[in-house]
Amino acid sequence: MLSATEEDRIEAAVTAAEDGTSGEIICVLAAEVSKYREVPLAWAAGIALALPPLALGVSPLKLAMDAGMWISGEDALAGELAIMFGLYAALQAALFIIIFLIAEIPAVRRRITPGVLKSHRVAKVAHQQFAAISARAAGSDTGVLIFVALDDRRVQILADAGIHDKVGDLVWRQATAAIGSAMKAGHDPTAGIIEAVELCGAALKAHYPAEGPRAHVFRARPVEI
Repeated sequence: MLSATEEDRIEAAVTAAEDGTSGEIICVLAAEVSKYREVPLAWAAGIALALPPLALGVSPLKLAMDAGMWISGEDALAGELAIMFGLYAALQAALFIIIFLIAEIPAVRRRITPGVLKSHRVAKVAHQQFAAISARAAGSDTGVLIFVALDDRRVQILADAGIHDKVGDLVWRQATAAIGSAMKAGHDPTAGIIEAVELCGAALKAHYPAEGPRAHVFRARPVEI
């Protein structure tokens, strides 16, 4: 995902941000949190159902209604209609397969996946990571998780209740925007992550200054999942 040099830069930023505070900042990076298997299926089914009627100006329902008016015991005409129904179904099946295979290409799938679905999946995984981190740091209420889904271009920043109550939402929104802007602009997200780390570190130092040396529960180096 990120190079060793980029991870070194983030690690240095986290170390500096944690210096002078009793809080901790954990960066977790993911490529893509889900394969979104339902997305290619939905696009393939939708196009296979909608495109033939629009392109041909005819639908199975119209064929069936016409068949009801035309057929009066004429086997030849019934056979022709059966062929038409078969060709129509074959066209839909071919469209479904073609669109599904195209939509399965990762770059295409990411483009056609609704943003709402991406945000929901990223938030779900971020909360799972936060719960796992909180379980390892029992008794602490000064931890901040910066979760970045690089391929999904989504960011979640979660904080323990203690620090969140004192800081509020503004800092987390600013930190999220810093990373999001870097990714949307197509730039190296590392600079955005470092800016987010610095913002979170400043909030921790303001509300939870260090009262002496302490051992860190988590490494400063970003974790890749």
